[in-house]
Amino acid sequence: MSASRAELFYELYDFYARYTEALDDGPLERWPEFFSEDCMYQIIPRDNYDRDLPVAIMRCESRDMIRDRVTAVNETMMYEPRYLRHHTTDIRIEETPGPDITVRANFSVIETLPDELPRILMSGRYLDRIVRSDDLGLQFKEKLCVFDSVLVPNSIVFPV
Repeated sequence: MSASRAELFYELYDFYARYTEALDDGPLERWPEFFSEDCMYQIIPRDNYDRDLPVAIMRCESRDMIRDRVTAVNETMMYEPRYLRHHTTDIRIEETPGPDITVRANFSVIETLPDELPRILMSGRYLDRIVRSDDLGLQFKEKLCVFDSVLVPNSIVFPV
């Protein structure tokens, strides 16, 4: 691995770590900062993704829609308090032409309600396109969260 590729990998590792920290420890208002203005964010079942079906359980087509999602979670949704821990592993840079960085990684989300044992909420893979902004650094242009199960937990309130 060349020095520049190793530096890019470390930068991506740090970017994903800061992303999951924003989701796990908050405040959730930091989440939109990880996305470019004109972005796409989706949580989509593997079956739909594999069949090229566009139905996602969460879909945001801009940073403003992501901000709206944060407002909905913080101000309008009713849910039992919970703690989340996102784990991102096997980050791999895909070889693609052009300025965008295409990244693939695995994820799992562990959910803990205060009076229950932790449980796996979701697992799957991230299929991401990342751009570099001179003033803001790395940002997601497209983030597809393809989860492995066909069942959707009722508690998908927060982003993945």
